Order: sequence, then structure tokens, then C-alpha cells
Amino acid sequence: METITNPRMQKSKKYFRFLLFALFFIAIGLSIFILAIYIYAKILGPPPLAVPQSSLYYSNDGTIIGESNSGQKRYWVPLHDISQDVIDATISIEDKNFYHHHGFDVKRIGGAILADVIAMHKVQGASTITQQYAKNLFLTMDKTWTRKISEALYTIRLEMNYTKKQILEGYLNTINYGHGAYGIQAASQFYFGKNSSQLSLAEATMLVGIPKGPSIYSPLFSMKKAKSRQLLILHSMEQNGYITHQEAKSAANEKLKIVGMHTYHRSEIAPYFQDIVKHQLKTALGLNDRTIDLGGLRVYTTLDTKQQEIADGVIKETISKNSNIQVGFTAMNPKNGFVTALVGGKDYNESPYDRAVQASRQPGSTIKPLLYYAALEKGFTPTTMMRSEQTTFKFDNGNSEYTPHNFNDQYANGDITMAQALALSDNVYAVKTHLFLGENALIKTAKDFGITTKMAKVPSLALGTSGVHVIDMVNAYSMLANGGKKLHPIFITRVEDYQGNVLYEYKQQSEQVLKPELAYVMTQMMTGMFDKKLNGYSSVTGSTIINQLTRQYAGKSGSTNTDSWMIGFSPQLTAGVWTGYDKGDEITLAEDKRYAKTIWTRFMEKSLKGEPVKTFKAPKGVISIPIDPQSGKIATKDCPISRDMYFVAGTEPTDYCNLHPGKGKTPIPKHKEKQDGWLHKLFKWL
Repeated sequence: METITNPRMQKSKKYFRFLLFALFFIAIGLSIFILAIYIYAKILGPPPLAVPQSSLYYSNDGTIIGESNSGQKRYWVPLHDISQDVIDATISIEDKNFYHHHGFDVKRIGGAILADVIAMHKVQGASTITQQYAKNLFLTMDKTWTRKISEALYTIRLEMNYTKKQILEGYLNTINYGHGAYGIQAASQFYFGKNSSQLSLAEATMLVGIPKGPSIYSPLFSMKKAKSRQLLILHSMEQNGYITHQEAKSAANEKLKIVGMHTYHRSEIAPYFQDIVKHQLKTALGLNDRTIDLGGLRVYTTLDTKQQEIADGVIKETISKNSNIQVGFTAMNPKNGFVTALVGGKDYNESPYDRAVQASRQPGSTIKPLLYYAALEKGFTPTTMMRSEQTTFKFDNGNSEYTPHNFNDQYANGDITMAQALALSDNVYAVKTHLFLGENALIKTAKDFGITTKMAKVPSLALGTSGVHVIDMVNAYSMLANGGKKLHPIFITRVEDYQGNVLYEYKQQSEQVLKPELAYVMTQMMTGMFDKKLNGYSSVTGSTIINQLTRQYAGKSGSTNTDSWMIGFSPQLTAGVWTGYDKGDEITLAEDKRYAKTIWTRFMEKSLKGEPVKTFKAPKGVISIPIDPQSGKIATKDCPISRDMYFVAGTEPTDYCNLHPGKGKTPIPKHKEKQDGWLHKLFKWL
């Protein structure tokens, strides 16, 4: 009898054979692919186990001023110098099959995938210690397929070329334990003030729990979460046979004393400056903490070590040790905005809070040059006259009043020029100018000058009642010094990786923000605080330090009940000082009020000693005229005092002084500033 073959059965057999052949070829292909990977990994050879050296920070002359505070070359410890409890706890919680797999735990990967599918999101990790170590050997944290493939290849190379002991040692010396502590030795010193070989079971399990999430499980952030993680690890160690139930219980009940302090040496050169540099590497350049600390970076900064040492020394010798007065100081090259010295407080170890960059304090009269620049833009000149007398200003449709006072309640009770008002720091003149221009004018001008803090629209803004940062004010004054070009404080000029590749390089851009002729006129007005020719109803505000100055400076002092300021510049250097109490207490002692001027004077003179004596260079369109300071008119030979003042051509006064009658009323000749060379000076001297 003939058997009839079922067509459907024949078709099924055909598909089954095809599937078997397909699986066979896939298996062969996969085997060849895996073999190729292993051959390729073998050809590549062993990868380096250690991350590059610590990052180094350089001053503007190439001197090393700092080193990253957690470099592996300082804290790498061999496995036999690490507590066995750390080793056991790490393996138990991170990779219990560490000694039995070849880099990848297939069962764990499968379990993690199943758990993720059930939960419909990632709930369980499957990375082995080798995989995590491979990840730690990379300096970038991008989540790309290229990176994942590279990490997998690294894992294979590690397993093929190194022993489990070497891999475990490398892993424990590279993982992040938070607060800048990379590696178990740095972590042990930071959290418990001891070497990693001395850790107890309780201390070891507390530390091993941190890498899961340093910002979550650090006991300094949350002891509750750190303790919960520790208990999980102790339970895991008990389950995996590393410790007994009694040992787990005893460790869980042990009270731990957290130190929270690095024991390594910290560079004493410009610690506040270095903090800013590290912050900018993170925020402006987008580098992560691990790259900054362990990336082997070469960071070239703008710091001038000579000026920094002078600033530190001057502050130390000026402010009494017993005084609670604090200080914020910044020095800057006005040509390019390079910050050459910075001090954020009297003692970094006592307070790392940076008063030069972070603190916002009332600038007092140091805001007036910005106000008077706005006035120059609106047609004021250095000889614009206004009355100085006690005045009550009404605003808000007469519903509010404001009565500013001059220092010691002294007033001219008559008209004074803007140049003299600035030199004497007349508050009435300033408020009148502010209200005449409109309260928005100063706010806008301050923004043009790079002031980043918010300014209140009030009459007293003219007297500096809205807080500013020291570094912003120094930057603003530097814009006057350089003729009105836009500046930003610059701390970093170049960054290289450990291989010498340039990651960042500063490129200066020139943008004219202020009118150069008005910036020059304002600068010359600011030299008035050091010129006794402008003495009037009181002495110029720089009278106490004039005899200590050996070259031309422009500047302005300022004070409130709680703040004392001095900011000034030469053509080569700008510096600003704030002194006061952190809590805003009133400055009552006369000595404390003089600190800012004294520090500024000593710093500028010492820093510029031996440098060429330069004067401010006038742009085109500016002329110089001898002016009688009292009348604000062109001086004659009968005037007892004559001071050269500077004007934008066409805005200079045309009337001659008539306050000093004499036999001859011959005017002193006018001259253009650009002609004020050696020949003119010779004729003037004769």
C-alpha cells in the first residue's frame, strides 16, 4: 500500500530544516565573531591599569601653583594594604561571581534583562567589577554605542591580560567615593582619618556602599541612606558566607565617627583662585569632577605669583590678627581681563567662602564713576556745576523723601564742578545727577560695565546701596582703563589633556562698549582723588595716601556703615579691595575704615615697582584745558590754582575765570592733549 505524504507536513519539515541551518550558520558566525574579538583583543595587548596623573595648575609664568587633590599616584595602595573587609564587602555586593566569570556574568545579565522587562524600566544592573573598572579607565561619560563597545573590549582585554587580583586592586583604587575622594585610600582618609588597611567591618561596609551613588549614600549627605546601604551590604556578606550573623549585628550597631576632611597637603598658593579655576573647568568647559581631579589635565591660568604673594602679604600685614574684619581682593590686567591675583578672605582654612567673587556688598561711592560716565554721555562735562548743600529730595509724586548726607555733614553750600564732586565724593551732587538722568540710566550703564548683580531703582543707588561683587567692580574700572573695551574676568588661558591635546584655549575678542573719549575723560576725573588742587570744603578722598604714590593712578574710594572700598588703576594694572564684617556689622573703628585704602596702595606700589611709569593715553577728539577748580572756567595767570582738565572737543568751557582779579588777565593757553608731548611740557615749565 502506497503512503500518501501530507503536503503540510512536508512544508513544516522544510521550514524546520531551514531553521536548523540558519541557527547553525548563526552559531558559526557568532563563534567566528567572538573569536575575532578575542584575537583582536589579544593583538591590542594589555590596557594600562592606572588612570593618568593628577591635574596640574600653572601660573602665567609656567610655575606650578596647584595639583589636583586626589591623584591616584598619591593614593594608590596595593591590595594587601586594603582591609579584607573592604575586599569581601565589595565582591559580595558588586559582583559575587567575580572569581568565576571572564568579565561578563551571563546569568546576571539575563536576570537583569528579565527584571527590566517585567518592570518596564531599568531596575537592576549587571555590570561586573571588571566592567566597572573598564568604565573607570575612561575619562568621558557619554552614553554612546561606541563607548559601550570600547568598554566591552576593554573588559575582555583586562580579563585576558591581568589577574583577578590586579583587576580588583585597580578597581578599588579608581572608584569615586564622593567629596573628591577617588580610591579606597583617599576615601578612608577623608571619612575616617585612617589608612584603608585599618578599617573595621562597620567602616568598610559604610564606604563600600558609597560608590552606588556618592551624592546619595555619603554619610555627610544622608546618614540615614548611608546606614540603610550599609545594612544591605552586611546582609549580603552574611548571605554569601563572608561574616557571621553576630559579626553583622555588631558592625550594624557600631557608632562611626565621620571626619569629613582630606588629610593630603593643599597648595597654599591662591586657594580661592584655584577654587574658581576648578569651578570654571566644570561649568564653562563642561568637564566632570573625575576628569578635573584625575584626568591628568594641564591647566594654564592667568595668576601672577608675584602679585598674589604681594596681595597675601599686604593683607596679612595690614589687618590686625585680632580683628574680625574680612577682605575681598581682586587684581586684573585691564588690557585683557586676566585676573592676576585674588584673595577671598583672610584665611582660607577658616573660611573658603570667596568674598571677592561670591559676596554681594554695597559699593558706596565706588559706583560714582559709572554714574558720572552716564552723565558724560548725556552732555555733562567735568566742569558742570551744581549746588552742594543739604537737600531733601521728594519722589513718588511727593509721597516719599530722601535726604543724603556728606561725610561729617560738610557741604560747599555753593556750586561745585563734577570733577570736584567726584574728588571730594559729594553725595548731594551724585543724587542730583542720578535723578536728573533718570534712575534707569545708572542701572543700564552698570550693565554695560559688566555688573551682574541686580540694582534697585531708588535715589540712593547713586551712593552705592545695591550690592555688587568685588570682581565685577574691578572689571568695570578696567574698562575705563583700557579705553572702553568690553572685558570679562579671565582665569584660564589654556587647558590640555594628559596627552598634550588642547581642550580649550582663550582667544581675546575686542568689542568697544564705551566711548573711548568719554572713558578717557572719566579716567582723568578719577585722578582727582589724588590731586590736592581739587581740595574744597573738604580734602580729596585720597589725601591720606597721596604721599605714598609714585606714579599716576585713577581711582575711587567708597564707604557705607558696613563696607569699606578702594578701587583704582594704572594703565597696566587694576585692583579693588573690600573690607568689612561677614554679618554686616557696622565698621566703627577709624583703623578698620582705612584698611581698604592701605591695602590697595601697598599692593599697587609693590606690584608696579620696577615697571615702566606710564600715563593714560588720550584718544583722538580729546583736549586739555587749564581750569580754575573753584569757578570751573578757563584759568588765567591770576588764578592761584590751575588744573588741566580734559574734555571731548567741542564741550570745553569758553569763559575765563573772573574770580581772581589782577593786573594781567592773560589766559593760560589751551592745548590739545595729543600735542602734550615733551616740547609742550618744556614750554609749560618755562
